[in-house]
Amino acid sequence: MKKIGFTLLILLAAVYSAAQSPNEDQIQNSSQKMLSQPEKLTIGGYGQFDYNQPLASNEYRNGVLDIHRMVLLFAYKFDDRTSFVTEIELEHVKEVYVEQAFVNYRITPWLQLRGGLMLVPMGIINEYHEPTTFNGVERPNLDKYIVPTTWRELGLGFQGQFLASGLSYQLYLFNGFLGSDEGEARLGGSSLFRSGRQKGAESVFTRPNISARINYTGIPGLTAGISSYFGQSQSTFFDGIDRSNTAMLATADSTLVGIRMFGVDIRYSRSGIGVRSQLNAGSITNADAYNAYHGSDLGSSFLGYYAEISYDVLHSVETGTNQLIPFARYEKYDTHRSVDAAVTKNDAFNRTDITFGIGWKPNPGLIYKIDYQLFSNASTTPGKQQFNAGIGVWF
Repeated sequence: MKKIGFTLLILLAAVYSAAQSPNEDQIQNSSQKMLSQPEKLTIGGYGQFDYNQPLASNEYRNGVLDIHRMVLLFAYKFDDRTSFVTEIELEHVKEVYVEQAFVNYRITPWLQLRGGLMLVPMGIINEYHEPTTFNGVERPNLDKYIVPTTWRELGLGFQGQFLASGLSYQLYLFNGFLGSDEGEARLGGSSLFRSGRQKGAESVFTRPNISARINYTGIPGLTAGISSYFGQSQSTFFDGIDRSNTAMLATADSTLVGIRMFGVDIRYSRSGIGVRSQLNAGSITNADAYNAYHGSDLGSSFLGYYAEISYDVLHSVETGTNQLIPFARYEKYDTHRSVDAAVTKNDAFNRTDITFGIGWKPNPGLIYKIDYQLFSNASTTPGKQQFNAGIGVWF
């Protein structure tokens, strides 16, 4: 709890500092950037090229060189109110995904209808994952194991901005995680919901889930957000069951879990100083029945948070668009914060990451990164270390 308190103090300090004087404008993500362009057709993209080298004192370890992702962005304006945005991603050269594909219809600035394959508005990285917008070669692991980035599903809802107050909102109905596929568990203790993402690919639909987010950007340089997600996992077991067959329906209910997730996050920059922090927590209902049916080890609650600080050492130097940004990040995330009686709490799922490194931006669309990571957990397993280097582009 002391570490959570430390994270919250950073959040409060950043808000207080932001209130003292104005700063740089907030950064747009890809879809915001594409929708803001005046042209009928807009083309963009981003890419991430990584080198990951695990380190061990008593053995040699192979490094990995990877074209982690190459993404093509397209937006088309049918008229002043109606736009279509899509994001096509190639991961590790051989995997192809549609990461976003949605239509946006603007009724007013504060009421816009959006539907299609969309990013769930939870945390920072899930919506702001372009490699030039975050520090470190790899995205924070909190956003891998808990959120889980990149989390997108088919949905429909509203979003809008109240420009005078600096408030914006998103409210969507989404298809949920696939928890059970032909009797096989897709959710578990180690990676929580990650394997349950359906990504719009012939998604199984049982019932809708609700996602909501409110952002505040009324102070220059500050973006603060609150996110929530409520619903149930989806299951293939219900298909074909007679509505009057109570025994089969009871068994089918054992393949579902209820999910409640909350998040608070903040981004702030002033005079070269950058602060980021995020906290995500939630509960899972019916985990005991789910685990008994599948032989899984899904926990009944989870918690994760991180705090990061950075500084552009070239901020006050006349170097054009050059930025040189050392940073440090502390992460704590536990996918087994609590478990039901039939599941043994696994301390290896209570993980701590420390990452420190530096990034050089010759211009806003290009960044070179190096960092060092120390991984540990609450079990007796020895910690791991890793060196990373990478290049990120975004246009």
